[in-house]
Amino acid sequence: MKNKLICGDNLEILATMEKESIDLIYIDPPFFSNRNYEIIWGDEAEIRSFEDRWEGGINVYINWMKQRVIELHRVLKSTGSFYLHCDWHASHYLKIMLDEVFGYNNFLNEIIWWYHDPAGTVKDRFKKKHDTIFIYARKSGNHNFNLDDVRTPYSNGTLEQAKNKTISFGRITKTNPLGKVPEDVWEIPFINSQAKERLGYPTQKPEALLEKIIRASSNKGGIVLDAFCGCGTALAVAHKLGRKWIGIDISPSAIALIKNRLNRITGGDDRNYEVIGMPQKIDDLRHFKPYEFQYWVINEMHGTGSPRKSGDMGIDGLSFLEHYPIQVKQSESIGRNVIDNFQTAIRRHYKADSKNMKGYIVGFSFGKGAYEEVGRIKKEGIEITLVTVQDILDKKYSIIKGNLF
Repeated sequence: MKNKLICGDNLEILATMEKESIDLIYIDPPFFSNRNYEIIWGDEAEIRSFEDRWEGGINVYINWMKQRVIELHRVLKSTGSFYLHCDWHASHYLKIMLDEVFGYNNFLNEIIWWYHDPAGTVKDRFKKKHDTIFIYARKSGNHNFNLDDVRTPYSNGTLEQAKNKTISFGRITKTNPLGKVPEDVWEIPFINSQAKERLGYPTQKPEALLEKIIRASSNKGGIVLDAFCGCGTALAVAHKLGRKWIGIDISPSAIALIKNRLNRITGGDDRNYEVIGMPQKIDDLRHFKPYEFQYWVINEMHGTGSPRKSGDMGIDGLSFLEHYPIQVKQSESIGRNVIDNFQTAIRRHYKADSKNMKGYIVGFSFGKGAYEEVGRIKKEGIEITLVTVQDILDKKYSIIKGNLF
């Protein structure tokens, strides 16, 4: 099976998948929190999905989730496991729904992921600093669980007691060289602002969390499914661990971000996975919302988007390797004035005169005046490359090397 990255409504896509074909399912669905950051990119499909979950309150949200969980249960193998990541807003409602779909006796664990964070102050309650992950088997007792792959180290005190033969774990009187059986409270740091894996995606989960899950409940060559794949942490970890994977998300820009992430892992080799449901034609992109279009372009160029959706001073992102400024225009026949304004933004970006001032403008098409102005500015030491959307779609633009060929 070839790995798949699919853009679309997961309920519709799951209905087309083969019964009992998946080894491990992990989902981190949007929480029932009504926090604006849950709408990551703000594209129309994602906003509509968000609104559908909320209209009618918690019962509508649980029903929205249940429809998808039923399909996920259907595609899970008899030896498979299912992980649902949530927080306190709806965890107790979700647990009841999961018992109904999977069966009470197939419940395995309630994992507490504790991510100690000194930020935030409350005066009338205890600080909320954990998420919950519910684990179910398709058939309890028949499910795959690789205990030795996820054992954790003993404490120094325990090792010293074992060395002196003064320890007793019930009937167990010696330590296992691979470590102890892990417990259901996992202390794994949240992704801090300096972490190398940080992508700027508000709900991004740490790779260490997904590595523990994937090692425990799947084998090399097995298929991992994430039906709310977001920024693709489960897919990236599955790929690194030699698993097959399927990722589904409703946001085109999230899919573009995952492509960027996977290409960084593979060095730009995307032959071992296929992307389904993404825009393939110019007309598809003309109907994107402005910020959705901007994110698509930046991610297709393997760039880093500006954290500011407005007031970005004419720079929408930076290129992957060189960190040259990128400006995105959802326009035809871009003219001379756009080039002049971007020249000012480039000078501001470099903060001083430089012999290596470069930047990219991306649009649907450029007028004769734009090309003439690019030539004039080049004589002043500023090199601006004009990239059409069709260039990106046709892969004429080298997103890794940062040039046209």
